[in-house]
Amino acid sequence: MVDPAQPAPTLRVMAFGPDGFEEGPIGDVEEVRGYLARWPVTWVDVDGLGDATVIAKLGELVGLHKLSVEDVIHVHQRPKMEDFGGYVFFVCRMPHGLNCMDTEQVSLCLGTNFVVTFQERNRPGDVFECVRVRVRHAESRVRAHGADHLAYALLDSVVDSYFPILERYGELLDELEDFTLGRPRPETVQEIHHVKRELIAARRATWPMREMLNTALRDQTPLISASTRVYLRDCYDHTVQIIDLIETYRDLASGLMELYLSVTSNRLNEIMKVLTVISTVFIPLTFIVGVYGMNFDTSLPWNMPELRWRYGYVVVVAGMLTIAGVMLWQFRRRGWLGRVRGRREK
Repeated sequence: MVDPAQPAPTLRVMAFGPDGFEEGPIGDVEEVRGYLARWPVTWVDVDGLGDATVIAKLGELVGLHKLSVEDVIHVHQRPKMEDFGGYVFFVCRMPHGLNCMDTEQVSLCLGTNFVVTFQERNRPGDVFECVRVRVRHAESRVRAHGADHLAYALLDSVVDSYFPILERYGELLDELEDFTLGRPRPETVQEIHHVKRELIAARRATWPMREMLNTALRDQTPLISASTRVYLRDCYDHTVQIIDLIETYRDLASGLMELYLSVTSNRLNEIMKVLTVISTVFIPLTFIVGVYGMNFDTSLPWNMPELRWRYGYVVVVAGMLTIAGVMLWQFRRRGWLGRVRGRREK
């Protein structure tokens, strides 16, 4: 059965031992039998899950259970580990690039002398390239050990791929903090929410992986040797470290949101303070202008005598400027309008 929504699978094999290795594409699933017979360890990497017939045929060749084949084909499985006796089945999430929102399911089957990996998407570049380089190196530890060490190396490459992503999140949060403390913009809130969504996606992908690796350490399966468990313990520690970083960055993102609201509120308070000061300054001036703006008959004895003064206008304007200046000086002296050096704010 071919799924047009999924890319057609391409098979690639890397078979190796302490004395050499062999790699190349596979056109027919039956070619895997020859590699299994000739080499101590055979790694079959399947990119794309568009043809369920090919997946089922490969699963039948290496002895996979039907439930495992279904978990491979039906993606969005929760990361887990299952021991089927003849093989161990792992499911994890592999990120692409530096974005935790773009992940794909990777299924890994560990047998006595083989490892089969199923990648959801057929796209150039994956986190397994570093493992391929190590297999090509004659003195690498992968070449000297069995299939269980290869499975560890593949799982460790998936786990370690989250560290560059978290490093980018840390740098982005530092930049957002500088923007928030400087001149916060409305776009800053959207960027903070975007980082929080990506961190939630990273937590959803990595949290079950810790449980998966803990199961691999706890269960005593003969397919994983004692020497490989030591390396799996280190991989488990990396997963715990990643989860701690995710939780720390989530707290930082939440704190940045509160900081943004606090800074915005303080700026609004500063603006309202300035406007209040200006309004307060103009209150007595408005009163004076209003009093002298009343049109009374100047010939009557109980009207304002200043209306007949020669310098009455100049005196009133000077008085208004004096009142405004004294008020502004008092506001600045009390710290309501700017700050005065050497004097504590009241």
